[in-house]
Amino acid sequence: MSCELTKRYVPGYLDGELDLARTIEMEAHLKGCPACAQELESLKALRAGLQRNSLAYSAPAALRQRIQSSLREESSGADVREGKTGWWPSLNIWQLAGAFALLALISVTGWQLTARLRAPSSDQRIAAEVFASHVRSLEANHLMDVASTDQHTVKPWFDGKLDFSPPVEDLASDGFPLVGGRLDYLEGREVAALIYQRRKHFINVFVWPDPSGTSSTQTIESRQGYNMMKWSRGGFQFWAVSDVAAPDLAEFVRLLEAHIAPESK
Repeated sequence: MSCELTKRYVPGYLDGELDLARTIEMEAHLKGCPACAQELESLKALRAGLQRNSLAYSAPAALRQRIQSSLREESSGADVREGKTGWWPSLNIWQLAGAFALLALISVTGWQLTARLRAPSSDQRIAAEVFASHVRSLEANHLMDVASTDQHTVKPWFDGKLDFSPPVEDLASDGFPLVGGRLDYLEGREVAALIYQRRKHFINVFVWPDPSGTSSTQTIESRQGYNMMKWSRGGFQFWAVSDVAAPDLAEFVRLLEAHIAPESK
């Protein structure tokens, strides 16, 4: 996560409004960025100060009396001379209330439309979850639930733990050995995470059923030094993430795709 994004999400982080993936990204960035950490502390201090000292104050009695008097005159239906100060005085209290309600409705509708336009796409949301899960598996020392280089050991391990059977392939002869697997959670469901290795680097491959059943082309993106690729094949959706170089990850995905038949389930 960049410093710019971190500063944008700091208020939501303070209020506990961020999702798990974004919270993990924030905390990881704050640990390594003194400037953003200082920004967070400054906002905490400001909020604490506002909570200690109320900014509210009572209106003067004379002002309160004038407002109440004006409201009574309006509600009693007193006529206002035309041509004096334009259109505003000609409105009665109910017309004013209607106008304010309309303005409020327009404001809320505009805010909701803007929020929808700014909301991350499905792929962006999944990418954030995939990235967070990969980083969490490395930091929490929970990379594998089952450690094995034998695909015939890893694949049966998932039986009864998921509502699908993930395709498990070993690419050791191509320089990407299978080393294990684990259960993970993405997009509101349990998914399979297959772990491969490239020299000293680990590759997390997340797999879950793809309802569309169609094959899609690979896409790649980078985030904080990690490369991610997504594709669909054989009735499954795949996301691969690692700190290996982008060409290495692309070669790994090409090899893995070659082992998975499009019609497999």
